[in-house]
Amino acid sequence: MLLHHHILPLRLPSSRKRAATTGSFSLSDESLSSRGFTFHRSAENLNLEQLNSVFAAVGFPRRDPEKIRVALEHTEPLVWVEYEKTKRPVAFARATGDGVFNAIIWDVVVDPSFQGFGLGKAVMERILTALLDKGITNIALYSEPRVLGFYRPLGFVADPDGIRGMVYSRKNKSKT
Repeated sequence: MLLHHHILPLRLPSSRKRAATTGSFSLSDESLSSRGFTFHRSAENLNLEQLNSVFAAVGFPRRDPEKIRVALEHTEPLVWVEYEKTKRPVAFARATGDGVFNAIIWDVVVDPSFQGFGLGKAVMERILTALLDKGITNIALYSEPRVLGFYRPLGFVADPDGIRGMVYSRKNKSKT
């Protein structure tokens, strides 16, 4: 399945930057815990096969678990949500970058059975807070066109100031 992605840079007004760094979340860790969810901020205890199942459930391709492990070693920050009843990951997001100026958010997923609980917004708020707390304000993400509207209330905009992102694409050459 070919996924079409748009690069969305983050442009937060100063007041939103301050709010993001104070840790004021739409759903607190405590309120989610009372509903049976636990937040994790490291890959420790994250079952990669189960995470792969969440990726597949939202239409992402299955990935080699060893490659996921390597990717997570180069990821900072990451956030995932575990459903306590099943001990399975149900929401996930991660970011990579230079640790100072720039970051890209990747792999934002919520298990379809758990969509509508606010988990996507909750993981995004925590990823953004972690990045902004480091002083990183040039934040981009890849998104499928059908979910662009989800990211706008979080401060993401498409093509600000006429900026256009590009993605390297290596086409398979047909053998003739």
